[in-house]
Amino acid sequence: HMLHHVNIGLKVKQCVHEIPSIALEASIQPITRTVLRVRLTITPDFKWHDQTHGSVGEPWWIWVEDPVNDHIYHSEYFLLQKKQVLSKEQQLLVFTIPIFEPLPSQYYIRAVSDRWLGAEAVCIINFQHLILPERHPPHTELLDLQPLPINALGNREYEALYKFTHFNPIQTQIFHTLYHTDCNVLLGAPTGSGKTVAAELAIFRVFNKYPTSKAVYIAPLKALVRERIEDWKIRITEKLGKNVVELTGDVTPDMKAIAQADLIVTTPEKWDGISRSWQNRGYVKKVSIIIIDEIHLLGDERGPVLEVIVSRTSFISSHTNSPVRIVGLSTALANAKDLADWLGIRQNGLFNFRPSVRPVPLEVHIHGFPGQHYCPRMASMNKPTFQAIRSHSPSKPVLIFVSSRRQTRLTALDLIAFLAAEDDPKQWLHMDEREMSDIIEMVRDSNLKLTLAFGIGLHHAGLHEHDRKHVEELFVNCKIQILIATSTLAWGVNFPAHLVIVKGTEYYDGKTRRYVDFAITDVLQMMGRAGRPQFDDQGKAVILVHDIKKDFYKKFLYEPFPVESSLLEVLSDHMNAEISAGTVSSKQDAMDYITWTYFFRRLIMNPSYYNLDDINHDTMNKYLSNLVEKSLADLECSYCISVGEDSRSLQSLDLGRIASYYYLKHQTMKMFRSKMKADCCLEDLLSVLTDATEYADLPVRHNEDQLNSDLAKHLPIEVNPHSFDSAHTKAHLLLQAYFCRAALPCPDYATDTKSVLDQAIRICQAMLDVAANNGWLVTALNIINLIQMVIQGRWVHDSSLLTLPNIEQQQLYLFRRCNAGKRKSSSKGYKGPIECLPELIAACEWREDIFHSIVADELQPTQISQTWKFLSHLPIIEVNLNIKGWWEKAPKGKSEKPLPNVGTGFRDEKNWTQLHADQEYVLQINLCRIGLVRNKGKYDSKASTPRFPKAKDEGWFIILGEVDKKELVALKRVGYIRNRSTVCLAFYTPEATGRYIYTLYLMNDSYLGMDQQYDIYLDVIPASIVAQVNTEVSDARSDLTVARHD
Repeated sequence: HMLHHVNIGLKVKQCVHEIPSIALEASIQPITRTVLRVRLTITPDFKWHDQTHGSVGEPWWIWVEDPVNDHIYHSEYFLLQKKQVLSKEQQLLVFTIPIFEPLPSQYYIRAVSDRWLGAEAVCIINFQHLILPERHPPHTELLDLQPLPINALGNREYEALYKFTHFNPIQTQIFHTLYHTDCNVLLGAPTGSGKTVAAELAIFRVFNKYPTSKAVYIAPLKALVRERIEDWKIRITEKLGKNVVELTGDVTPDMKAIAQADLIVTTPEKWDGISRSWQNRGYVKKVSIIIIDEIHLLGDERGPVLEVIVSRTSFISSHTNSPVRIVGLSTALANAKDLADWLGIRQNGLFNFRPSVRPVPLEVHIHGFPGQHYCPRMASMNKPTFQAIRSHSPSKPVLIFVSSRRQTRLTALDLIAFLAAEDDPKQWLHMDEREMSDIIEMVRDSNLKLTLAFGIGLHHAGLHEHDRKHVEELFVNCKIQILIATSTLAWGVNFPAHLVIVKGTEYYDGKTRRYVDFAITDVLQMMGRAGRPQFDDQGKAVILVHDIKKDFYKKFLYEPFPVESSLLEVLSDHMNAEISAGTVSSKQDAMDYITWTYFFRRLIMNPSYYNLDDINHDTMNKYLSNLVEKSLADLECSYCISVGEDSRSLQSLDLGRIASYYYLKHQTMKMFRSKMKADCCLEDLLSVLTDATEYADLPVRHNEDQLNSDLAKHLPIEVNPHSFDSAHTKAHLLLQAYFCRAALPCPDYATDTKSVLDQAIRICQAMLDVAANNGWLVTALNIINLIQMVIQGRWVHDSSLLTLPNIEQQQLYLFRRCNAGKRKSSSKGYKGPIECLPELIAACEWREDIFHSIVADELQPTQISQTWKFLSHLPIIEVNLNIKGWWEKAPKGKSEKPLPNVGTGFRDEKNWTQLHADQEYVLQINLCRIGLVRNKGKYDSKASTPRFPKAKDEGWFIILGEVDKKELVALKRVGYIRNRSTVCLAFYTPEATGRYIYTLYLMNDSYLGMDQQYDIYLDVIPASIVAQVNTEVSDARSDLTVARHD
């Protein structure tokens, strides 16, 4: 109407909608009284057209301005990608800005297009209701004490564990509290202060005073757990004779080992999962001390788990009336008093030293580098890195931390180029070149072969274990001077150096598809590796950062960072665990539960951080009430809990209990309920597995959507072609490639496959419980097949012979051509062509020479031995069945009928067993493992899993089902069958009389092709009052229960 021309008007309208426009929404969180964290949500609001906008993205500038002082406090370049515009996907930017007192009325956040005039957006940050946190209390002063000699331990065995003669100043000051009292302790001290010795002092206290109890040491990463285990297995197990047990997702010892353990070393998630069922686990109640290493990670993404562990420990302690000592180890903290109050630590147990208090003083240099784009900026840091080595550590060890494996390679190649211009290009190699040449020949990684020759090592998760060990040994022994590592090494391995260079403080986050900053705690941990206590008077750290972030790092690398709670984001899952355990059974209990947490402490101290406007009693009650209601509503929506008719009582449902038991998120349970059906095929179940929320954090790195697209072309099951940048799609493709044994496009994918497999089994086990609870026979059987596939790395429709090591498709002819005339065999052996593992076992008759004669044409002797070891380890189980119960016409006292070994099928009347209708019976399954005597009687409960990355105990599923109705009648898990075992399955007969065929499935949880099934023919006759009464009397007398084997 305005242009008075319909066609032109529509065209102009279309063009207007193509002008880049975004909506901004900001929230603020005060970190300290002078620093605010801003969370800026950007929502695209325009139509994308390739001719107008190109095919990549629209660049914007984001800045924060103070309109009164005409000052810009933060600016950054932001690329809004095409995919994000098309999907209307919200983007989150998180950054920090300074704040000054008196508080200004407002700041502006302004977004300005880099290419379009007039394309702007403004958001106002209002400080009217902002409540700043309290000022932090002073640090613990390091007292001028005489260094304490180690003979203060008063135990020669303890003293012999240490190579030094005196404790350092920090250890001297805390010694009495840790070693001679039982009070809770929080030790905040910089990395490299000897906090591990502090933990050992507390452990020795337990050994001395409470020798029958257990100590638990919780480390945030599996790598740290492994480091402690390797050290303590020698020093505590071998030298002190105490049992040390590792308890992680990779290593789960049996109950006997845990029961006998004096010290359990574990991860937060594993201990959380175990302590959820503390009522049924006696060893949890025997714990007298929990030591939490790196407790400042409470504010990290995984921090809520630590929060829940401490809260539950306090709860268990109050219910069992046996106090549990808590020792927290941390870097220097700003708000240590809040953490100490929550941990129940009095003033005499709080030690929070300044960041500057280190046994080896640290000199820090921070340099800023301009540049919008990450890769060119990283390249511009290589020359300053080389110069820093020359000026600060020309001959002493240097650790360089970078963000990715690619950066380890690029940085090393540039350093080698700079070395080439020097008089001595191999100045960083401190060993004979011929000796290094011998080592290089054993190295597998081509890049590492090149860099080691110049005294430069690479260290990242993509390296083969063999290569990584070589690099670590060379660096620790100072044979190579430079080690370039990804940031995970800062936590995983204790390799101190004279100089640490942090080359860039950002990494590519596959989830948000942007470069994001390392946590301050990570940077501090990297810096903490500088300075070797035995060799250096001073350590040096050089931090190379994006210039706009230099001021932030200058502030927080020199003063401690406050720890806030991250519980809100995952409160629903932890609430579900407590409801499932029975700790929380009403809304009031839920409110009380929140008051036990660290979150509640910080809510009072820093309300604005958690979006609380006021801290008066009514406002806070309403805030907490809304929080509880939202969490419970989420759980109810996911079918994990039900709220009683009184709107107050809470009850855990099957899905909630399954989520808690298998440590899964409630969103995964909701997805199971919507996607799992009675007749899911393998393809459906693979989709359900990889759609689990647990895979949402699988990294999809830069350009990996294209790699996923290329990989999908070589795999049998199609995926959504528009979702190649999805973590769930990538998980799906990685599992398919694993089953196909397909080549992966890059080393990162091998590590990612391990991550996918790491979670797959517990998700599948949860899926099986869901199927069993619903009585879905077909789905349950297919899930077990999926579990077998995950363990062996083959499709279920592949020949089971392909699970043998060294056997590929092209070697299957060896078995198919096989017949009795072509091999040494007695008359008892299997005669025909061999198509599967049971036929091969029967043909070999447990004799290696027969197997050798079958495969000798293709396999080397060492390969034959390896393959035979796998084959001879396979479980062969003999099954006998009885039915126990009451029959009206049975002789007095007789309550057991053996089931016939069916050979003639349902036509033979002898095969039908009469049972009364609507009556409980017990199917007794007698299992006998055969072959062990011929196999030298070796008992090894570990399954042979050459492809699966973790050790796994062999187990079995026993399923009773009615095939005609596709109904699962009963399911039981059974552990390793050593020799003989009897399993009982209770079931009810149908109400209607008639003939029914039930099928018993015996399925291995680790091997493909080793399953057995037996048809059971039931002739259901009319119900019997006498039989029912006898059953009830028998139950009352014997309290017959059938235990579930997990």
